[in-house]
Amino acid sequence: MAWALEAHPGLLTGDAHLAPLRAIPRLIELLADAGVAGIVRPSCPRCRRVVRIDKPLDGMRVCRTCIAHSRLEDCVRCGALREPATRDEDGRPVCANCFITDPANLQTCLNCGRRRRVGQRTPDGPLCPSCPALPVATCTICGDTTGCGISRATGRPWCPGCQRRSAACSTCGRLGPIVSGTLADPLCAGCTAPAAWLSCPTCSDPDHPHPGQCGRCLINSRLTELMGPDTGGLPPGLRTLRAKIAAAEHPITAMRWLTKPAITPVLADLAAGRMPLTHAAFDERGEGQALAHLRQTLVAVGALPERDEELVRLERFLTGLLAGQPDPDRRKILHRYTIWHLLRRLRGRNHARPTSRQQALRIRSHARAAVAFMDWLQARNLTLSACTQADLDRWRGDDAGVYRFETGNFIRWARANKLTAGHLASLRWGGPAQLLDDQHRWDTARRLLHDEDLGAEDRLAGLLVLLYAQGATAISRMTVEQIHIDTHEVRLRLGRVPIQLPEPVATLARDVVAHRKGHATIGALTPSPWLFPGGQPGRPISTARLTQRLNGLGIRPNQTRSTALFQLATEIPAAILARTLGIRTDVAVTWQRLSGGDWASYAAQISQRTTPPARHSDSSNI
Repeated sequence: MAWALEAHPGLLTGDAHLAPLRAIPRLIELLADAGVAGIVRPSCPRCRRVVRIDKPLDGMRVCRTCIAHSRLEDCVRCGALREPATRDEDGRPVCANCFITDPANLQTCLNCGRRRRVGQRTPDGPLCPSCPALPVATCTICGDTTGCGISRATGRPWCPGCQRRSAACSTCGRLGPIVSGTLADPLCAGCTAPAAWLSCPTCSDPDHPHPGQCGRCLINSRLTELMGPDTGGLPPGLRTLRAKIAAAEHPITAMRWLTKPAITPVLADLAAGRMPLTHAAFDERGEGQALAHLRQTLVAVGALPERDEELVRLERFLTGLLAGQPDPDRRKILHRYTIWHLLRRLRGRNHARPTSRQQALRIRSHARAAVAFMDWLQARNLTLSACTQADLDRWRGDDAGVYRFETGNFIRWARANKLTAGHLASLRWGGPAQLLDDQHRWDTARRLLHDEDLGAEDRLAGLLVLLYAQGATAISRMTVEQIHIDTHEVRLRLGRVPIQLPEPVATLARDVVAHRKGHATIGALTPSPWLFPGGQPGRPISTARLTQRLNGLGIRPNQTRSTALFQLATEIPAAILARTLGIRTDVAVTWQRLSGGDWASYAAQISQRTTPPARHSDSSNI
């Protein structure tokens, strides 16, 4: 290592991606942590992030993320483009999600008894991710000191081994599972004396009894401990939240929620008045999944006003990105581009509608691309105003040039605002890059139409992609108001003109509307206005989660939607396609041109009709 550093001193000042030994980048990190002057932390030569780089790729050392991106393959099970975690018996790639959820890798949880993926392993057996480790206690049956659960029949600890033990009852002589007693004198369930706490002294509710108290009593005790007694001292919003938690459909889930380290101090501070009930106070607490869920629950119960969280997070990201730019002139240019161009255009397109996760990620990529290009110019002692066409051509051929598509948008904006003389022409979209398998589309549609073993929500969402060319984002935001159900027909409004759904799609739509339910147990709106409710109260299913469920059905939403649009454009005029599917007319015309659908004489044919067709309704049937 000393010889390598002596031969290449630049390894210590930013060129560690060229290190011949894996230990050199790690040494540089330790030197930088120790405050050694002149040491520059290395950045990944591909993504330009300052992270650990110790993986060799194409003669350089890159980060783990870039290694994963270089190994992307289509998963043979879900179709997602991911790094393979393993391969099946035929050598085909299998992603990590499919590997974890493979039935062969599931095991019976030691605590809840469900067959699920393993979250952790204990000396007594596996535990699923939902079950915490069992507390150590002395089993009342075998006498061993080990991880024990609490028996619902006796209220006393018993170990997992005794929970699975069977023997002849010492009283009745029948062979069956042991519930109480000892190894010498086991007792079955029928011979076990009823516990004194079986009738709860607080609420006399025998449902789901627990030692000493029922589940709802435990929740009320926990709420009293955190938020105080249920009196008029709490603000109206917190009083509503307290009532929603106490009346949760699943007490076990509510109790787990009340014991999360990120939730309990916030509830206590809100109830005591130490934390104001505002979005600004939640922002000061930082970010986290549990805290975001609590915030959305407060919004759902009316304690907090509705807010576009994706837009707020995006603004916070852009503010931090701009604050990290030391050069005032550079910061001014990036502020104009990110705030006054990207962010303003996003607000104009949404028209006060909530920002989607995909839109926020796209804006972040464009902002990072602008910063990366300015870094590239600065490393070569160039400025944006001094950048020439020759410099842009050199950037296009440089391996250090990243975010090429997004950087092109930044350069075109800079040229339009007279900030640079160079220009990069935009690429005209020439249609789908991958082959469209229409036969696979129809095979999948037939399976969803007739396979009743699949969930109705998944079947309907998949058919909306396969038959009506809807994207995952549009499907996730559908509301029940878009579906009109009467005695004879079901109509779905995707654009200006509703579509009459044929059978059995109409029956699926009726079923989903009647039985829709999200995963939120506290503060969820009943009935939900969303066609596909999500895990947060008052919110629809996320696009990422819906895409994951569609991938499980063998549907890749983007490619499948392209296949459906390609086929529909050959059969339906662009104007009708735009009105019924809710897409722009220019998009419909583009797809018609790419598919070869010849509707140029459609208007002339309509004008030559002698008898206009009868109009029974304003709906279209496609």
